[in-house]
Amino acid sequence: MEQVVTVGLDGSAESLAAARWAADEAERRELALRLTHAWILLSPPTPDSSAADEQNYWAKRIVHDAHTELSSSHPGLTIVEDLVADEAETALLDAAARSRMLVLGSRGLDPVASFFLGDVGLHVVGRAERAVVLVRGERAAEQRRRRVVVGLSLHGPQDNLLEFAYVTAFTRGVPLHAVHGRKPDRAYTGVRGAGSDVARDLAEQARGELEEVLRPWREKFPRVRVVDEVRWESPARAVVRAAADSDLLMVGRRKHPPALGPRLGPVVQAAVHHAACPVAVVPHE
Repeated sequence: MEQVVTVGLDGSAESLAAARWAADEAERRELALRLTHAWILLSPPTPDSSAADEQNYWAKRIVHDAHTELSSSHPGLTIVEDLVADEAETALLDAAARSRMLVLGSRGLDPVASFFLGDVGLHVVGRAERAVVLVRGERAAEQRRRRVVVGLSLHGPQDNLLEFAYVTAFTRGVPLHAVHGRKPDRAYTGVRGAGSDVARDLAEQARGELEEVLRPWREKFPRVRVVDEVRWESPARAVVRAAADSDLLMVGRRKHPPALGPRLGPVVQAAVHHAACPVAVVPHE
């Protein structure tokens, strides 16, 4: 894995917004920035052929223009241009495997499109070996909220997600808001007698489980201030609502065997389509 943040460029306003976000993040983490543009018809230049140069003109222009802007706003940042003659999905998955994270512009998709995984970005999110951050163009210029949010399920190991979340909060110097959503059952909604006692016990149990998950990470990152919260609503709704006033929402995606293909659960789907901030999807076991 290279010490680099990669951003995928396609010439859209959303991908340029993603490049600006990626440059800020690379600088905070003291990493290089790689600007990747993939085009299956990219032609290798030859000394005596101007046709290849003409055919590649717009591919080069997309990367060069982004490089020029980001070099001006981040003069100390190492920026690498990367033109790839391949399908966009293949090139981005390869770039993700070699990077600390991959950043993509996101236009936002309706639920039907997301269900059929018709978008390159969602294919990459579902298959990538590293964290993928989706940045919407209309959100990029909004005021910073000075906190980041991580959604936790409390079932199974989530070390990759928690490490990403704590490092993100540390490098930004902001609090980390750890949220666990749990849809209440009938025992919790009871308001009298034994029902309310059970509800109290369930709430205490959930808070204890969340604290147990966070304890070793608090010790590893003592300078990161953590606010932990259990919300009695669906996990998808809990993380989206928590991210409403945040700079970044981080959610986990379980890795699946290749035979099963990419699958995005309801929390990732809700985060990608409804969160009012950039979303990082981090694969974990």
